[in-house]
Amino acid sequence: MSKVVIIGNGISGVTAARHIRKNSDDEIIMISAESEHFFSRTALMYVYMGHMRFQDIKPYEDWFWTKNRIELVFDYVEHIETDKKELQFKSGVTLAYDKLILAVGSKPNKFGWPGQDLPGVQGLYSYQDLLSIEENSKNAKRAIIVGGGLIGVELAEMMLSRGIEVTFLVRESKFWGNVLPEQEGRLISKHILSHHVDLRFETELEEIIAGENGRVASIKTKSGEIIECDIVGLTAGVSPNVAMVKETSIEVDRGIKVNKFLETSAPDVYAIGDCAQFDESINGRKTIEQVWYTGRIMGETVAQTVTGNKMAYNPGPWFNSAKFFDIEYQTYGWVFSKLQEGEIDFYWEHTNGKICMHFVWDKNTNEFKGINVFGIRLRHDLFDQWLRAKASIDEVMSELRTANFDPEFYHTFEKEIIDQFNAHTGKNISLKPKQWWRNLLKK
Repeated sequence: MSKVVIIGNGISGVTAARHIRKNSDDEIIMISAESEHFFSRTALMYVYMGHMRFQDIKPYEDWFWTKNRIELVFDYVEHIETDKKELQFKSGVTLAYDKLILAVGSKPNKFGWPGQDLPGVQGLYSYQDLLSIEENSKNAKRAIIVGGGLIGVELAEMMLSRGIEVTFLVRESKFWGNVLPEQEGRLISKHILSHHVDLRFETELEEIIAGENGRVASIKTKSGEIIECDIVGLTAGVSPNVAMVKETSIEVDRGIKVNKFLETSAPDVYAIGDCAQFDESINGRKTIEQVWYTGRIMGETVAQTVTGNKMAYNPGPWFNSAKFFDIEYQTYGWVFSKLQEGEIDFYWEHTNGKICMHFVWDKNTNEFKGINVFGIRLRHDLFDQWLRAKASIDEVMSELRTANFDPEFYHTFEKEIIDQFNAHTGKNISLKPKQWWRNLLKK
């Protein structure tokens, strides 16, 4: 029986612990300095907005860990001695391990802005950030948000829910410009503006300025404009949290370097989740993947290896989902901000400006490459199947009714979409009836 120690109790670490327990009687110790118990990080905004309580975003009851013989340690690891297989804690305690899993997550990016560490300046990532924003938003009238991504939109929605005016600084010429094509970026930009956000493109932060009380009082843009504020939200992305391993023998680049088995350069040490960086791309994916479901898959995968069934990480086709205020977003496969060589696309948008679909396929082989969709829910398992099978764009378009996962009585738009697609491409694709039997395949 081995002693398996996991540093980090986010989705990656918790999933690893659960699956190690399913597969073995190993001793399992989980360490976290953020919170005693696992919580859903993506739900922090709903606690702030009053939709949920903090205890509601803990997926497991507090007794779950004792019942499953998973020991929880609330402390901070200051150093890892890989030669001795020993951890040194801030409290002065040391802990030996047989196998170590690093699930230490990521940290918000800071780019050396003057004043970036002032009181009232923060990110939105940790439980401590939730506590800080509760304090920082008391009596606040205006917030500045820096960085045009998903966390920035969440923070804007949070501020608006309490009547705090929001100015949103985006360096690019459109929203989420390094991810979304121009059409989707334009749609989301209009939607953010419709929520009375002061959205400013091609605007960069120069400096954060303190008031007489030492707290943030204003910011200065690179154009020289001064904007008064009470809160500054830094949401310009995240980076792997590697500080803990920099002084060890574990190889580090931007993240903690791992192979396809999630093994680091140190014996019996693994890295998973936001902190991990693969030594080569897997299935055309980025070498650092900082999304919830990939962390979960990494946790499941490393648990197999740790318990004697060595397994390579294989997440399958790319997908992701999010919300921009009240518009839901899904993406399957690859839809880059600019078309790649040999690709062709079709974009459809509803007249209300809140619903769209963007299809991409190979112009030579007709192979379906990916889709972005806003305002319509699609069936994940079906798109995963099509991408794995290299289905044609013709097959995908003909089965749009089956792919739709919106609840009953929602408006559907497949006929309009296929008519415009045929007019755009010169094809003559016919819509097939919704195939309800597909829903029963996994039951």
